Amino acid sequence: MHGASWSIGIRIFEGVGKGAMRIDVVTLFPELIENCLRSGVVGRAQERGLLAVRTWNPRDFATDSHRTVDDRPCGGGPGMVMMIGPLQAALERAQDGDGPVRTVYLSPQGVRLTQAKVAQFARGPRLVLLCGRYEGVDERLLAHAVDEEVSIGDYVLSGGELAAAVLIDAIGRLQDGALNDAQSAEQDSFSDGLLDCPHYTRPVRGALGDVPPVLLSGDHAAIRRWRRKQALGRTWLRRPDLLARTELDAESRRLLDEFRREHEAARDQTEAGTRPD
Repeated sequence: MHGASWSIGIRIFEGVGKGAMRIDVVTLFPELIENCLRSGVVGRAQERGLLAVRTWNPRDFATDSHRTVDDRPCGGGPGMVMMIGPLQAALERAQDGDGPVRTVYLSPQGVRLTQAKVAQFARGPRLVLLCGRYEGVDERLLAHAVDEEVSIGDYVLSGGELAAAVLIDAIGRLQDGALNDAQSAEQDSFSDGLLDCPHYTRPVRGALGDVPPVLLSGDHAAIRRWRRKQALGRTWLRRPDLLARTELDAESRRLLDEFRREHEAARDQTEAGTRPD
């Protein structure tokens, strides 16, 4: 019988809110997706009816008794290639429904996933994610049924499921009401093109050091400036490529210059302390 993997699908769809975003995942391993999304922010978003995730297994759409979904590559070579037939049928069922839908293939050949791209996906009502396995998917299906390919990094995974879970997690936390504190998403790394600032909690003093005094001052303006300066400085030190693409206002430029001066002074002091007499 053709159909979705219902172990989480029924529970989610029964409690879905009217404006919930729907994400369908075509995968040979639905349990891998489902297990990744049961807990944390994404699990809470589903329980609150903010996000609906449904999985579709291409094997359920295979036409032979062995539920075959792959075959040898034309032209020879190692591995197997996912066949058009079962994937196309699964995709058509996943794409079925009201409203526009965007279909994404998780692939190392795709564009690099960024926070801006995540935000773009999160604004849409529906998304279908196609997870490849083996040597990949027949190119004709990708050209016919996929809107774009997305990569989570320049490395190789066994399949697209973990990449899909990463994308769903990133999208889920941007749904209104998914986070207990709405400002959390606004302060995340990459939300404004920068890395996040350092964070501290109690105890304020310890063997590993003390919490910066400004965070204990109660001066909210000073705390904001410190956090902004640290975010700018951390991005300058660790991801200058991000900083080069970010347009800074006058205050941010001043804070970055201040961080650079402080960093260089601390470095000079450290070097001076290690020089032999």
